[in-house]
Amino acid sequence: MFILIGFIIVFVSVFGSFVAMGGHLGALYQPFEFVLIVGAAVGAYIAAGSGKSVRLLMHSLPLALKKNPYSKDLYMELMALLYALLNKARREGMMSIESDIEDPHNSAIFAEYPRILGDHTLMEFITDYLRLMVSGNMSSFEIETLMDQDIESQSNERLVPVAALRTVADGLPAFGIVAAVLGVIKALASVDQPPAVLADLISKAMVGTFLGILVAYGFVAPLAGSMERRSAASNKVLECIKVTLLASMNGYPPPLAVEFGRKVLYSHLRPSFMELEEHMRQVRGAGNAKKSQS
Repeated sequence: MFILIGFIIVFVSVFGSFVAMGGHLGALYQPFEFVLIVGAAVGAYIAAGSGKSVRLLMHSLPLALKKNPYSKDLYMELMALLYALLNKARREGMMSIESDIEDPHNSAIFAEYPRILGDHTLMEFITDYLRLMVSGNMSSFEIETLMDQDIESQSNERLVPVAALRTVADGLPAFGIVAAVLGVIKALASVDQPPAVLADLISKAMVGTFLGILVAYGFVAPLAGSMERRSAASNKVLECIKVTLLASMNGYPPPLAVEFGRKVLYSHLRPSFMELEEHMRQVRGAGNAKKSQS
């Protein structure tokens, strides 16, 4: 949402100021120069990339325009889910959660947290490593190493379109210069025309440089930054899960294991100790109520 607001501010500030200074927007309307600049940038990206990088970019672009799903409320749900799973495993043994992680969509525990259940990446990460913990064949050090490699691989994959967009942003001003040079060549070929005509042709040529710089630093580079921040948020939620599960493997009780996970969160998303404690108390109360009813 903020990126769309930023784009609007850039657009209004640049073109509004131009009009306020007495300029005419018609002078900036050069669609073929825009096609030249953007088309050349897209073509260069495709030539330097691969089918996978293009698909990743197409997948990431719509997400960059949406609100970050990993809010404080979602983290509270995530930690409540991890607490419920680890608490059951501690009371009844690790094998007691095997059915939950093998078929989470029919699990009473996971059913309480539909937002987590609907996130394929989180569910895969949670169930995969709980499955390894249930097997009991790997130490916490081995699982931690595997988790780090998994998070790094996912991060590198998400950053592929980010790096591509940054490269495109760096190249757009150069393609703007290409458009401007072609415009100047066109103007020089009409040197026998009156000064007013030459001035019009040269002004149109300069629009190419303007568009290249504006699109690069006003739109494409901020979009790449937004995608990079979203990737960092995706890494952070996986780190929260990792730290919580490893704390449990190292013998800490579920309330302390969840506290480990809370401490790795960014300050603006991190619930306070008392907020988390109250939330855990509610989770425990709901669990006890269901037991008494059954």
